[in-house]
Amino acid sequence: MLLLEVRRMELGEDVRAVGLELRTEEGESASGAESAAVWARLLPAFAGEEPWAIEFFSHLNRVSEFCARHGIATRENTGHALVITEPARDQLEELILRFEGETFGARAGERLEGGDAELERELVHRGLDAYHHSYGRYLFCGVCEFGEGSLVLLSETLDGGDVVGLAKAAMEGMEVEVFQAE
Repeated sequence: MLLLEVRRMELGEDVRAVGLELRTEEGESASGAESAAVWARLLPAFAGEEPWAIEFFSHLNRVSEFCARHGIATRENTGHALVITEPARDQLEELILRFEGETFGARAGERLEGGDAELERELVHRGLDAYHHSYGRYLFCGVCEFGEGSLVLLSETLDGGDVVGLAKAAMEGMEVEVFQAE
């Protein structure tokens, strides 16, 4: 059994954030295949009907080579982030499992369809701090640190209650207890 704790985060007056922690019953960060399966269900569930993607801003050659070997479509402009739009769940699980030790991002929202070169450039220069001034243009921007069992969603739309409801629906049939911390 895994435990998924959802809590409101205080990251400053101008940032709305919800943190998710995936742990084992012993309290350790969950990682590996079982964890990858959980995150691969959660990201698309949080996006709902909105377009979504995961993105890497470092180690681009390694990620690009992995995606090419596994038939995973990517979009990259020179000097920009590597964007992987709506990978199939099995591909997403493979990506998460392979790169769970890396920090990478996720976004959902209409703005993805036309690309966001400004944000993607900023990701390369500032890392996921670039989301701070951009997340309001999206349903959410996410900081994925899955090796640590962590996902932080920056969103003006999704609050803790929304995230708990979506997570519970996505975890149906899996041995994952979803709860909201005070």
